[in-house]
Amino acid sequence: MPTTNENSGASTGVGRRRLLQVSALGGLVAALGGASPAFARAPNALANVVILATGGTIAGSGASSTTTVGYTAATVGVDTLLNSVPELKKVANVRGEQVFQIASENMNNDYWLKLAKRVNTLLAQDDVDGIVITHGTDTIEETSYFLDLVVKSRKPVVVVGAMRPSTAISADGPINLYNATLVAGSEEGVGKGVLVVLNDQINAARDVTKSNTSTADTFRSPDLGMLGYVQGNKPYFYHVSARKNTADTEFDVSNLDNLPQVEIIYGYANMNRLALDAFVAAGAKGIVQAGVGDGSIAAQVKPGLTEARQKGVIIVRSSRVGSGIVARNGEANDDELDFVVSDTLNPQKARILLMLALTKTTDTKEIQRMFATY
Repeated sequence: MPTTNENSGASTGVGRRRLLQVSALGGLVAALGGASPAFARAPNALANVVILATGGTIAGSGASSTTTVGYTAATVGVDTLLNSVPELKKVANVRGEQVFQIASENMNNDYWLKLAKRVNTLLAQDDVDGIVITHGTDTIEETSYFLDLVVKSRKPVVVVGAMRPSTAISADGPINLYNATLVAGSEEGVGKGVLVVLNDQINAARDVTKSNTSTADTFRSPDLGMLGYVQGNKPYFYHVSARKNTADTEFDVSNLDNLPQVEIIYGYANMNRLALDAFVAAGAKGIVQAGVGDGSIAAQVKPGLTEARQKGVIIVRSSRVGSGIVARNGEANDDELDFVVSDTLNPQKARILLMLALTKTTDTKEIQRMFATY
């Protein structure tokens, strides 16, 4: 069972009054045809935010206060995380759950499904206004995009991490967690999709990527820019993603116990087809090619991709560049080859969307539509 921690900034009586007020206000809003009553909140009432802990550097510890590399991730539990930031109780009624405790390079599909199901269960509750997920930064962009596609609520979901362990003299975890909780409990965060908050910046799950191995400003959205800032105890949004997310997607993992096998092959000079053939032989249902440039395909690899597609494997052309649109029928005749292109999604995010697409269809035209939609 997950561990829990109550860190409430309001009395039980206030909490009950808040729920009654929210219920009454929600009924009025619904009667008027307005927003979902789940988003209504009594004036001056603190939001109820659940913090789901999964490990990572934010829960890491080092040998000394100056250890910022070479530390051990995922050693600090959720209770300790919450107690280390007593200011949280001033901005939300917070409780925590330890969903699992891993370094995020060990993230896998099973963990994603477990996390997504727990998030959806919590967000369906009237007494939960938002979710914060503490996570390692290595795969934070992948977990957040997966959730962006499968969460079935418009309530805020914020994924947060840290670049320095909790024991470091300059630990960034506490302020990041504080800011993430602010956003998760805010009205401004509603309907924005899954968000990633670090370094006082708010990024969209779809667009954000880790851009530096160790600096605190590592998370960037290279093509489309961040959504806003957290400053002075308030989130400021300047634009939002135009792509569908969360409650507006067609994906549902509630009854899934596994996801289709999708692998990535990386483009480079003197590339060969060994990895591609091995993945196909191992039963891959989809292959994302992280091609050079605009998703270019090496001449010696093209026959392997063509053969894989003839066997029913879905091929998606992406790019290792990390920025820009992969043009359909640009560096390959995608119509003739029956390939899909990734739009602006980097290879690791293209893999996620392809996995979920394959839970719905194997029609490449439908899958291409999904890449243009999400």
